[in-house]
Parts: sequence; C-alpha cells; structure tokens
Amino acid sequence: MAGGGELVVSFGEMLVDFVPTVAGVSLAEAPAFLKAPGGAPANVSIAVARLGGEAAFVGKLGDDEFGRMLAAILRDNGVDDGAVVFDAGARTALAFVTLRADGEREFMFYRNPSADMLLTADELNVDVIKRLQSSTMDQ
Repeated sequence: MAGGGELVVSFGEMLVDFVPTVAGVSLAEAPAFLKAPGGAPANVSIAVARLGGEAAFVGKLGDDEFGRMLAAILRDNGVDDGAVVFDAGARTALAFVTLRADGEREFMFYRNPSADMLLTADELNVDVIKRLQSSTMDQ
C-alpha cells in the first residue's frame, strides 16, 4: 500500500467469480470455469492500489477458504484489509459469469444469504473510515 496519499475506501461486496474457459457460451454450455476475484467495490480498491493509490476495503467474507483467498488477494495487491470481517456462520458469495454471444454478461449468484450481505454497523472498522478521503459503495 502506498503511503502519504488520500485513502480511497470501498464498501461492499467481494466474491468469487467463476468465469467459463470458453467465451460466447451460456453458463450451462461452459465446459469448465476459472475462479477470479469479483465484486465492483473490491475491484475498485485493487485498481486504486495498482495505480499507486492508497486503498482500503470494507466488507464481510465467509470464514472459509474462498474468504481467506479473497483477503489474501487484497493484501497481495496492496489493499488495506484491516476492515474485512470474517463470518463463521455464512459463506463467501459466489457468482458464475459469462459473456454471451450478444455481448451481454450473464450472472448466476449463489447467496443464501452470503457473508457480504450480513455486515452490520457494529462490525465496521471506524479507524479506517475516519482516515478516508474518498469512498465508493456498492448498492
């Protein structure tokens, strides 16, 4: 994480996208999938850090292998993950994503609900929030 600049904090979802190994097919027609980090707020945090900015992510992940993988991806990309909360009672969200032949994306989410939907105000890391100069939020 770069120091001395304005801190950009993204609030919202981070999930695992499963992307087909073949483009232009429906999810049902895809022969196999690759996993990738997803969720617009988390992607913004990673992009800010990769561009040399100071970024933090605020959100909730399942206390599972996918949640730990996503937190490691944030850290590996220079994003402050000190405001990430892990939930032992909920799973990390999953999404199957494909680009159809007509160019539109198709999503199928697996939430029941997932950890990212369960973040409460008392779980927020106020120290990170007090440091922010800019923020992004998912709906």
